[in-house]
Amino acid sequence: MADESFQEKTEEATPKKREKVREEGQVVRSVEIPAVFILLVAVLTIYALGAFSYHNLLALLRQGLVFEAVPVFDRQYLVQLFNTLGLWFFVFVSPVFLAIILTALMTNVFQVGFFVSSKAMMPKFSRLDPIGGFGRLFSIRSMVEAVKAVIKLTIIGLVAYKIVKGEIERISGLYALSVAEILIYLLKTTFKIFIWVILAMMVVALLDYLYQRWQFEQQIKMTKQEIKDEFKQSEGDPQIKSRIRSLQLQAAKKRMMQEVPKADVVVTNPTHLALAIQYDALSMSAPKITAKGAGLIAERIKAVAQEHDVPVVENKELAQNLYKLVDIGDEVPAQFFKAVAELLAYVYRLKGKSIG
Repeated sequence: MADESFQEKTEEATPKKREKVREEGQVVRSVEIPAVFILLVAVLTIYALGAFSYHNLLALLRQGLVFEAVPVFDRQYLVQLFNTLGLWFFVFVSPVFLAIILTALMTNVFQVGFFVSSKAMMPKFSRLDPIGGFGRLFSIRSMVEAVKAVIKLTIIGLVAYKIVKGEIERISGLYALSVAEILIYLLKTTFKIFIWVILAMMVVALLDYLYQRWQFEQQIKMTKQEIKDEFKQSEGDPQIKSRIRSLQLQAAKKRMMQEVPKADVVVTNPTHLALAIQYDALSMSAPKITAKGAGLIAERIKAVAQEHDVPVVENKELAQNLYKLVDIGDEVPAQFFKAVAELLAYVYRLKGKSIG
């Protein structure tokens, strides 16, 4: 058998392999999707709070920059100033942070589901290897990330240039506006640039997710030998299963032979087949087959019967029919009642018993 390491991985990963790599923290995930949606939600949140933030920021600036008298920078004044700034930070910045955190969680859960891998959180000291790190620096993944970075910068530059170019006429007339109007115009233009950049980056994020999925599928592919080994582990080694079946068969034969001494008669054909028949009128509605076998097993049944004085009677046709149609432990079919009854009657007459 060829070394497994030299076999080509051409087979799709099995569900068991997928579950294993997921437990190790290997999942399909694009970092571009959370980044794009975090930026989008942050911009929309800031825009939604724009008017509210604008008026309160003006009030804060007036409070901090307009003085009726020169303030005394003592401990009480500084505590009051920090309380005011802290409250402003909490009121205006915390909604943005909260929106960013929720977006990051939702986008990752959307990609991989709610899943925490303890193995993925374990430190990997192999990453401290400088040689391995140098290899990763010039790997295909690094090259792809570099290409993605260039594409993103190009898209951002082109979108910003396109929008600014379209605003040239309005920009040239800003000198006639007030400072507040200029500020509002700049904020709206900046928001416009952000939105168009984000929409373009969504396309990049989607393409990156598809690439990550393709790369993940390639990484977890399996060789034919790995598929076989996994099947052996799941279903059991064929040799072990064969040994188990052999032991089970031996145990069944042993139990079957223990039933032969209880039989009323053993019918043969005469050399190849042997079947033990038992009948108890008080507990059975019909005679049943308690043991049967061919070849060496048939010889063993006859030997055990002779050891325990169980009559062995030759009836070729009956033995063949019962062997083909009746399993061990089953009752004799109705079409054979007459033949079996005659056989039992013959045996009972020999023993001086009544058929009941």
